[in-house]
Amino acid sequence: MIELELPYPPTINHYYGVKAKGGKYIKDKGRAFRLSVLFIVRKASAGTNISSPIELEIDAYPPDNRKRDLDNINKALLDALENASVFKDDSQIVKLTSTKHAPVKGGKVIVRVLNPEKIAA
Repeated sequence: MIELELPYPPTINHYYGVKAKGGKYIKDKGRAFRLSVLFIVRKASAGTNISSPIELEIDAYPPDNRKRDLDNINKALLDALENASVFKDDSQIVKLTSTKHAPVKGGKVIVRVLNPEKIAA
C-alpha cells in the first residue's frame, strides 16, 4: 500500500483553463499543485509507475466550511498523481472511494493506493 498526505487540490475550474483558440491548459494553481504532489511523491519514493489495476481511497479534509462538491477535486488529484508517476494512467483505477471529513486549517487529502499487485483486472 502507498499512503500519501497531499495538499487540498484545486477544483477543476481552478485547475484547467480553455485557450482562446480551443484546447485546455493547466492554470497556475494547477501547476503549483502538481509540483507539490511531485515533490511529496519523490520524497516518499512513491513514484513506482504502477501498471496493474489499482484501488484508491481518498480522505478529503477541506480547508473551510464552504459548500464543496467532493467529486470536484478528483480530476486534479488523479492528474497530479499520474504526472508524479504513482501510476501510469488513471484508467487503471478499478475502485475509487472518496470520503469528506471535517475541515482542517489549509486543507489536505490522504490518498491510499491499495494492494496494486493483488487486484484482479
